[in-house]
Amino acid sequence: MELRDIEIFLTLAEELHFGRTAERLRVSQARVSQVIKAQERRIGGALFERTSRVVTLTPLGVQLRDDLRVGYDAIRGGVARATESARGVTGTVRVGVLGAVGHEIRDVIEMFCHRHPRCDVVQPEIHISDPFAELRAGDVDLALLWRPIREPDLTAGPVLLTEGRLLAVWAGHELADRSSVSLADFGGRVFIDPGPRVPGYWMAAMLPTATPDGVPVLRGPQVRTFHEVLHALSNHQALSPLSEHYARYYAHPGIVLLPVEDAPRTEWALVWRTGDLAPRARAFVDVATARGVRGFGR
Repeated sequence: MELRDIEIFLTLAEELHFGRTAERLRVSQARVSQVIKAQERRIGGALFERTSRVVTLTPLGVQLRDDLRVGYDAIRGGVARATESARGVTGTVRVGVLGAVGHEIRDVIEMFCHRHPRCDVVQPEIHISDPFAELRAGDVDLALLWRPIREPDLTAGPVLLTEGRLLAVWAGHELADRSSVSLADFGGRVFIDPGPRVPGYWMAAMLPTATPDGVPVLRGPQVRTFHEVLHALSNHQALSPLSEHYARYYAHPGIVLLPVEDAPRTEWALVWRTGDLAPRARAFVDVATARGVRGFGR
């Protein structure tokens, strides 16, 4: 089966419409029909059920789609990476960031762009409620996330930033007049909940489920974005841990920030899909590794 024929089959399996498939691939509808009929003759069974209104995959078609997809994507990815390598390091590196932490690697971006003038870097925002989604979908090449990362399909690379932790409370809260707090002060109090898509181990690195003495740390309203975290704070619904860099970039009336004296330092690292690092993204990782770790506030 030719690669183009595989592409036609997989596109029809996705679109389930001969006209849209032809338009998407810029071929005639007759060409799509001919390819599918030839594949069915070669295989010896129907791949699609066709009526005047609906096109659906048969069980045999589903099996073939699933078997071909992995190999087809691997071939396309290999060709794309080889092409990029032949052209040199070019294009846009997409580094997903949570909030303002991306500003803390501006020096890495500047060094990278100076070394690779045919590249640029963008920083799409990712959300705390589903921190790995954009990586897995291929919407970003890299993400700057706190450690640990224990996802089998993701690789954690160099640590670029370490920093302390803050506790955000609303003005007038019983802790607001303190100069600092400890993790023991988290016990029995209600904190934001980032929702079910966040691995428990990852969130626990920022917000433990219990104090060092075993007192539960309670979860309250679910939040998806940083704006929703601030809303929960401003409305006296929940407290939230924040990274130390927050104080450099934001000042919100009615929110008080308290250093957490005994919290371990947060480590921010570059993360990518295992086995899927384009040459330009690899070059960015190399520049970041050479730059080394910087400690915020030290």
